[in-house]
Amino acid sequence: MTLTNIAPTAELQALDAAHHMHPFTANGALGQKGARIIVRAEGVRLTDSEGAELIDGMAGLWCVNIGYGRHELAEVAARQMRELPYYNTFFQTSHVPALQLAARLAELAPGDLNHVFFAGSGSEANDTNLRMVRHYWALKGQPQRHIVIARKNGYHGSTMGGGSLGGMAAMHAQGGLPIPGIVHIDQPYWWGEGGDMTPEAFGLARARALEEKILELGAENVAAFIAEPVQGAGGVIIPPESYWPEIQRIVDKYGILLIADEVITGFGRTGHWFACEGYGIRPHIITIAKGLSSGYQPIGGSIVCDEVARTIAQDEFNHGYTYSGHPVAAAVALENLRIMDEEGIIDRVRHETAPYLAQAWGSLADHPLVGEAVSRGLMASLALTPDKASRARFASEPGTVGYICREYSFGNNLVMRHVGDRMIIAPPLVITPADIDELVARARKTLDQTWAHLQREGMLKAAA
Repeated sequence: MTLTNIAPTAELQALDAAHHMHPFTANGALGQKGARIIVRAEGVRLTDSEGAELIDGMAGLWCVNIGYGRHELAEVAARQMRELPYYNTFFQTSHVPALQLAARLAELAPGDLNHVFFAGSGSEANDTNLRMVRHYWALKGQPQRHIVIARKNGYHGSTMGGGSLGGMAAMHAQGGLPIPGIVHIDQPYWWGEGGDMTPEAFGLARARALEEKILELGAENVAAFIAEPVQGAGGVIIPPESYWPEIQRIVDKYGILLIADEVITGFGRTGHWFACEGYGIRPHIITIAKGLSSGYQPIGGSIVCDEVARTIAQDEFNHGYTYSGHPVAAAVALENLRIMDEEGIIDRVRHETAPYLAQAWGSLADHPLVGEAVSRGLMASLALTPDKASRARFASEPGTVGYICREYSFGNNLVMRHVGDRMIIAPPLVITPADIDELVARARKTLDQTWAHLQREGMLKAAA
């Protein structure tokens, strides 16, 4: 494929530095270094402006589930743009792509999750959820039930509402977060926080922190608990198997609404349409985005159960977005879901590539720098440590070693992200076993280079 309109890399980097403000970035430092310019992609691979080919171990930003270069989605988008490029769903109107997508999502979602409120992103959808659960309880005659419990190190977006629901200290340090009425409990991160407890005992203890918080606040004041089935941006934190059944017991006991944030885990990432199916979770609301359209169009939403939707329908819900259910985005999402279904992509993840990744990725646990190598479906992480036996943290500032590892990874043409001193991947769901072998080989080379760097710099020291 011929690349068009590609200026020299240095010119593109200068233009980027002069005008483009990147998210979650120290833009001054990036401007001096120069961004890597991605110009095309196919399957699970990216090509940069210098012609280098990278394995995209992060599926864009956890989202390109069916891989790059699916012309069917481009054709559907073009056809929809010609027919109805835009119309809103305010003013008692609807359009075919939005209503068809809502119906399809109701078919795919578990239980009685039969209703969809569309947004433009997962962040917007979680803002919707915050307003929806509070309005739900007000309509039920319990307006004091406005507190939402979330988890430390959880991620639910970067808007004022989504960033507040998330429990990331670095985000809360900027912009006056969290907003009132949101509290956080500890995460189920056994490797980093479990001490001498078994994973099973630790999972129960961290789940019961929810019950303790409910009792502290008063159950009559708590609206909902929100959590990711697997914490994605927090480092692919996979909870112990004892965790989610106990959470379900607690929310049932106290009548708390449960919101499963499946922006990352939804649409096949864990080998199910929704991760809550694999964990046996029964949420009242599921947050969706990313894999819904495989990132080909911006779209998000909330899949809502019958009881909550029926209650909200009693009154005018004074909430919405210009692009809620955008016809082009909805049409592309429908085509994306069709491809995933007809090509059996999720079955292939569950029965072939996820088990293969678990074995291949798990082999990295023998590396002297790796404390654990874990996966769930096609999302995986490595905990980097100077001492496997004690699960020690590095003496250096958290994230220092992870950043060094990430730089070597990019140098090896593997997109592998770091969260603190954890390395994480979530490749496109169309990745093959051969691709996985190459990804893991590049990851091992990266670990070897990082290990040598830390030895050379005297950084293989455990925190006191």
